[in-house]
Amino acid sequence: MGSTHAGKGAYSAEESKAYHDKLRLLRARLVGDTNHLAESALNRTRSEAAGDLSKMPIHMADIGSDNYEQEFSLNLLAAEQDTLAEIDSALARIESGEYGACVECGHRIKKSRLNAIPFTHYCIDCASERDQEARG
Repeated sequence: MGSTHAGKGAYSAEESKAYHDKLRLLRARLVGDTNHLAESALNRTRSEAAGDLSKMPIHMADIGSDNYEQEFSLNLLAAEQDTLAEIDSALARIESGEYGACVECGHRIKKSRLNAIPFTHYCIDCASERDQEARG
């Protein structure tokens, strides 16, 4: 897909530098968030989180809340891991000189879109088409 368009719409190394820095900062922040989410979702029970280490029975509603919170945290963790993979892919495209070119059509992705979503693979037109295909 993208290899036939490599470089056609890509930004130069100089143009990509600001996005490289932005992506590295975003990646560092997400890694910290991911580590925190994983720790809180997988390693702590409600009583440990509240500092209550007694062996008193826990109400069923509390167990349901704990399960919901854990599932919610795990879903956030999965989404953040997906975003980290997208960031790593964008960093690889910068290194290969393909950053900023839509992997679908090869045209240059507008800077306004990259400023909003610096790890995007698609120009706005191709992203819209993909969203429409996914919906129906």
